[in-house]
Amino acid sequence: MSFNVRAKILSADDMNRAITRIAHEILEKNKGASGLAIIGLRSRGHYLANRLRDKIDSIEKIETPVGALDVTFYRDDVGKKLRPETFKTEIPFDVTDKNIILVDDVLYTGRTVRAAMDAIMDFGRPASIQLAVMIDRGHRELPIRADFVGKNIPTAGKEEVKVMIEDIDGVNEVVVGEPDAV
Repeated sequence: MSFNVRAKILSADDMNRAITRIAHEILEKNKGASGLAIIGLRSRGHYLANRLRDKIDSIEKIETPVGALDVTFYRDDVGKKLRPETFKTEIPFDVTDKNIILVDDVLYTGRTVRAAMDAIMDFGRPASIQLAVMIDRGHRELPIRADFVGKNIPTAGKEEVKVMIEDIDGVNEVVVGEPDAV
């Protein structure tokens, strides 16, 4: 399916500034990086989590643990897909008593975040789970909100927001548009 871009919302520089601001907000809210661990949702959230970790580490001069989480089999719609795409979950640290920063690219209905919280709880009992997203586009179906947001973008339900990551897409930017009619 092709995608008709309506507008570029964030450039690479805008994304970098958002990561820097979110890193400072996380450190302020948590009074530093002690006890923090970062978990990115596969796939783009994981890349953003690594960037966020790098920024926090450069500010605090420490090494913050980072992991990657695939929530495919925790989703409430997994049975609707014949062959869901799965990725590897890698959480090389104990989440127990950590302040977990859960990172995703786009917050929409809240269902992916709910699945992620269920998955994290299977690894232990964190002190807290805080949500950082590059884009909050509204349209929540569950009572979930982000603690740290790169940019709020009100969208129509038929629109899509794509966070493009250089490691995957060859460019860092956020665009909004609609799927082309086929």
